[in-house]
Amino acid sequence: MEDKHLSEQEAIRREALNELRALGIDPYPAGSFPVNTTTTEILENFNPKKENFSDVSLAGRIMTRRIMGNASFAEIQDEKGRIQIYVRRDDICTGEDKTMYNTVFKKLLDIGDIIGVRGFVFVTKMGETSIHVKELVLLSKSLRPLPVVKEKEGKVYDSFSDPDQRYRQRYLDLIVNPHVKEVFIKRTGIINSIRGFLDAREYLEVETPVLQPLYGGAAAKPFTTYHNKLDTRLYLRIANELYLKRLIVGGFEGVYEFSKDFRNEGMSRFHNPEFTMVELYVAYRDYIWMMDLVEEMLEKVAVDVQGTTEVRVDDKVISFKRPWKRYTMYEVIEEYTGFEISQMDEQQLFSVAGDLGVEVDKTMGKGKIIDEIFGKKCEPYLVQPTFITDYPLEMSPLARKHRSKPGLVERFELIVNGKELCNAFSELNDPLDQRERFIQQLKLGERGDEEAMVLDEDFLKALEFGMPPTAGLGIGIDRLVMIMTNSASIQEVIFFPQMRPLKKEKEDDNAQFTALGIPEEWVDVIRKMGYTTVESFKNNKPGKLHNELCGYNKKNKLGLQNPSPEEVKKWLEN
Repeated sequence: MEDKHLSEQEAIRREALNELRALGIDPYPAGSFPVNTTTTEILENFNPKKENFSDVSLAGRIMTRRIMGNASFAEIQDEKGRIQIYVRRDDICTGEDKTMYNTVFKKLLDIGDIIGVRGFVFVTKMGETSIHVKELVLLSKSLRPLPVVKEKEGKVYDSFSDPDQRYRQRYLDLIVNPHVKEVFIKRTGIINSIRGFLDAREYLEVETPVLQPLYGGAAAKPFTTYHNKLDTRLYLRIANELYLKRLIVGGFEGVYEFSKDFRNEGMSRFHNPEFTMVELYVAYRDYIWMMDLVEEMLEKVAVDVQGTTEVRVDDKVISFKRPWKRYTMYEVIEEYTGFEISQMDEQQLFSVAGDLGVEVDKTMGKGKIIDEIFGKKCEPYLVQPTFITDYPLEMSPLARKHRSKPGLVERFELIVNGKELCNAFSELNDPLDQRERFIQQLKLGERGDEEAMVLDEDFLKALEFGMPPTAGLGIGIDRLVMIMTNSASIQEVIFFPQMRPLKKEKEDDNAQFTALGIPEEWVDVIRKMGYTTVESFKNNKPGKLHNELCGYNKKNKLGLQNPSPEEVKKWLEN
């Protein structure tokens, strides 16, 4: 960052950085700082009568400071929480030289700096558990000021709460909104719970390619890339299903993978182009068996993470206690729309969609139309965990045909709080039937369906060697975390969600400022005060701006001749 673009606070911190170095203090020292406790451990376990925590070593970020005379207070924040520290001049400066306190601590340290302290724990006269500091070390100088959150009479001011800023600067979000960490701690707990459940059944965790010569395993538009050395186009995977089923062909009887998948589709509070799935494939099992496993597994996840099978989402209480409701696709559509569509052809379905106000187009086949009707007219109303089973053949090109219901496949989706949470099949293991299904998908692609699947010859070759009857499952981890943490958007549960590029901030050149009559030497000052455009500069009241300019000149000892109130008024009027 060029100096001319630094804010006043950033410039002051850089000056402090230089002063620290001039004093022989490395603002970013090498080597370790041994930490032997945490803020939470101290606050929960300190007992004044036992005089425990008599020799603590703690590191954290300065979050507040109350600078006084020969003794001051501050708060530092580590990964677990905050604690007050008490810093006395003669304790951290035992000799004649008091620079460490008078200059470094009082003048050159700032909120946001990371320090290490050694000392003992005590309780202040106000009853607050604190660390009496005997030694203080600067571990990292912060060159940007943190957003300062103020609280008065129970109301919070200047909170760092704008979602766009929080998601773009997650590191800052985690510092000033430490409660956000709990979402991600629970996320890890959810993944660990699922992994432990599957490991206990001796299913093997595996890894499959992210870069694939053909995309498949789902109806989605892929991201495309290029491998220079191989001179070939590759795709970021949209699912890992076809590779995991190759492993079932190869002789593994239970495999699963936590995978990052990528779909080149719209973004919303329920969709991120990069998302996390867990997929599981178990040989010699079917979709009915898999429903029972999902019930058992997610009930366990809720208990592991929340301590109960009941999860609060907004004003609703969702119960993961088994058993859950089960409807067929046709049953649920008839219940919520009044239309019995099981015997309808494509044209009749178009007509029903029109009657229901569901938007469809001519690129859509029968399966897509049914999916749109279900998604718009049924799915939002399924709040409690509900299995939707026995989907139309056209909707499920990778699922085996239903053993007793012609025109359907053995598939289920789990809907929770109005959104799909998981998808599962009795997997199609007939290579000839699978080829026909791929061919039908190619025809849909020719009609303009960008999400239609492609024909994967290598996967068909694998099936021709024989795949046992298999149950397959995919669970969206991000959506599961949303439910388990009562988060309103997928961006809340992904550390670094995809964001639209920021528009480049407009900046007027110097000539546009001097055209207002502003002397050249004042233009850089005005920029440093945050006015990068003539429009933002002129959006000021003359008196207030005059005071700001004169105050900045004095505070920073610039030595410029202050403009008169009349001159400032004329600049704004030109």
